[in-house]
Amino acid sequence: MKDQEKKKFTIPHTYAIIFFIVILAMVATYLVPAGEYERELVNDKQVVIANSYTHIENSPVTPFGLFTAIPLGMQKGAQIIFYIFLVGGAFGIIRATGAIESGVNRLVTKMENHEKLLIPIIMIMFSILGFTTGMSEETIIFVPIGIAVARALGYDAIVGTAMVSTGAASGFIGGMMNPFTVGVAQGIAEIPLFSGFLFRSVVYVFVLSIAILYVTHYAKKVKADKRNSIIYDLEIIAKRDPNVGSEFAPFTKRHALALLTLFFGVGINMYGVFKWDWFLNELAASFIIVGFVAGLIGGLGINKTFDSFVEGMKMVAFGALIVGFARAILVVLESGVIIDSLIYYLASAISNLPATLNVLGMFVIQVIFNFFIPSGSGQAATTMPIMVPLADLLGIERQVAVLAFQYGDSISNSIIPTSAALMGYLAVAQIPYERWVKFIWKLIVIWLLVAAIALVVAVWVGVS
Repeated sequence: MKDQEKKKFTIPHTYAIIFFIVILAMVATYLVPAGEYERELVNDKQVVIANSYTHIENSPVTPFGLFTAIPLGMQKGAQIIFYIFLVGGAFGIIRATGAIESGVNRLVTKMENHEKLLIPIIMIMFSILGFTTGMSEETIIFVPIGIAVARALGYDAIVGTAMVSTGAASGFIGGMMNPFTVGVAQGIAEIPLFSGFLFRSVVYVFVLSIAILYVTHYAKKVKADKRNSIIYDLEIIAKRDPNVGSEFAPFTKRHALALLTLFFGVGINMYGVFKWDWFLNELAASFIIVGFVAGLIGGLGINKTFDSFVEGMKMVAFGALIVGFARAILVVLESGVIIDSLIYYLASAISNLPATLNVLGMFVIQVIFNFFIPSGSGQAATTMPIMVPLADLLGIERQVAVLAFQYGDSISNSIIPTSAALMGYLAVAQIPYERWVKFIWKLIVIWLLVAAIALVVAVWVGVS
């Protein structure tokens, strides 16, 4: 009918996509010949032995086995799942103190008279939060502050949004201490947590510097002529409110002490990882201590501290449980004894290519997967069990496989419509998605090229 509105295509829920992949995995157990590689323990890591693949009797998974794979996946991913919950709870307490919001608000307010330094300092600050706490969706609450400041200084809402979002994204891409992506992926890859710190730091500096130059260049164009703004028509009708941070409480000594507790805790975690061989359990315990201390110092009291702890866990429930859901894919592939077969066929297809092309192939696969599984921890749980042994067979360091995942997962988050963080801050900023794409696409291309070059260099120098 003419009057009937056409149904718009909606992107399937992330869990629905993963469940569909679980179903495909079950179907594959009927189609792909079962097979196994022999493995040996090398430096405390289970490593695939090259040329040891053999076919065995098929063991297809039943439809009921498909559903039992979900609770089994939750069990197999329990350590990572609870780690994400506990760390999320700790950050929930810190957020509840208002220390982060008030601290950012105070810094932004003080920088109003220093236009040239404003963009770099704000982006550096949010990038630090990005590579230490994995800040993503949390950026949404800071977007109104950034926009208010940007407009007061003669810029537009895109500059205000970009200062916050691309700053955090740069740190997320760097990922040096990100517990939700690099931490999870390295745990699955059986390599030391947050190893490869120096190499990631160098790439992070390039990524952040390029982002700062990109946003600053656009800001200067808008400052010179408002008609250069991609959202010029929207800025004309937008209400200007120069009162920066009016919705946030003043920055107090309690806020300062809470932030100091967080930074001290992150420092202890870094030391613990590198000097005491800390792993997920120790890191989770440390974050819990930091959260509880910050809550009490921040004036939350016992009850509100634990209420905030629970709220923080609720906020990460989507990403935490998706790890177990994604692990169901691995359970089905293992039950059907075809995961080694898939590795064998992938390795056979690309074994004659140079290692640099192999790792770029891994990178492209991760970028594609990120559209469908934008959760970093969920994508790590889905892809790393295949990418790690594939890297072993191809003679690529596991650290490089983690880098391919990390960059493939993080860069496109700033442009794909399946990213909850992106759609959230665009909604708050009232920036149409297509306008944002017009602004950001060149930066995404540059970031992808930087990541590709970094991966080639990582192969050449043997980052481990």
